[in-house]
Amino acid sequence: MTIVLGISGASGSIYGVRLLEKFRRNPAVEIHLVVTRSGERTLYLETGRKAADLKALAHHWYPVEDIGCRLASGSFPTDGMVIAPCSIHSMSAIAAGISSNLLVRAADVTLKERRKLILMVRESPLHLGHLRTMVSLAEMGAILAPPVPAFYGGPRSVDDLVDASVDRVLDLLGTPAPEARRWEGA
Repeated sequence: MTIVLGISGASGSIYGVRLLEKFRRNPAVEIHLVVTRSGERTLYLETGRKAADLKALAHHWYPVEDIGCRLASGSFPTDGMVIAPCSIHSMSAIAAGISSNLLVRAADVTLKERRKLILMVRESPLHLGHLRTMVSLAEMGAILAPPVPAFYGGPRSVDDLVDASVDRVLDLLGTPAPEARRWEGA
């Protein structure tokens, strides 16, 4: 399975990091990574990690300015793309078809080729323009999966909350995490 993972500059870079770590544990997943410049900055501010730390986990890495690479073409087969976290800026650019960098172009290609695009939009509160943009993306086929924590699993740490959202995304991609907590009923 070939997955494109994008990390934008929204707060919540830990979601992208955890997805990358969990993808890497699955030998059936090949990871193609794109991190925006603001994503690199937020990653460092929030986790102390550098982009090089993430690049070492990915199978392939592309500079965000490289709009001529294979991810920018529908002829390169992928099984889906996740942007985690997805900033409002990136979400809006994708909805408007403004392919000004590789992250947005790869998302646009994913949509036009009718592949799975999952956006972990990280913003709150949302105004009407954000909501209309989300509706537009849903109509185009994107899956909007904001990282909203669930508490039925009895989370004991921030990592538990992060993993719950990340595990839902893995389910959506068809690559479930074996350790994911599942609702078993009351």
